Amino acid sequence: MTDSYKTAAVPRAYGRGMTPRLDAISIITSDLAASLAFYRRLGLDIPEGAESAPHVEVTLPGGQRLLWDTEEVIASFDPEWQRPAGGGERVALAFVCDSPEEVDSLYTELVDAGYTGHLKPWDAVWGQRYAVVLDPDGCGVSLFASGSPAEK
Repeated sequence: MTDSYKTAAVPRAYGRGMTPRLDAISIITSDLAASLAFYRRLGLDIPEGAESAPHVEVTLPGGQRLLWDTEEVIASFDPEWQRPAGGGERVALAFVCDSPEEVDSLYTELVDAGYTGHLKPWDAVWGQRYAVVLDPDGCGVSLFASGSPAEK
């Protein structure tokens, strides 16, 4: 017997035949060049020279897009927008790594490059090697992989 409530069809919103699909994740940045440099270190293929644009987009391998906008761009169409205060995050992203060792080495590489480590790599109770680094705008970026690092 199955739990039917877990697989019940979701009713269409307002009778529409369309279903919204996640297409893009947007980062609002105070320093576009610094943000792009950080995400390049995570392996994203961001074109050189993109730092001079107020808006940048890259298409990720799964087809979704990652977007960057400067604070000035956001304020240009939303005059009441304000920078998050009190450490509020603008977005949080998670990057899967091929191995627990890659989590450790990438965390170390980013911290050694001057980025802020938020949570050092650890073996999470949910079965992943996990760490969090902050991007230049203070957004948490999780690094994770299945399993624990190999015993040395």
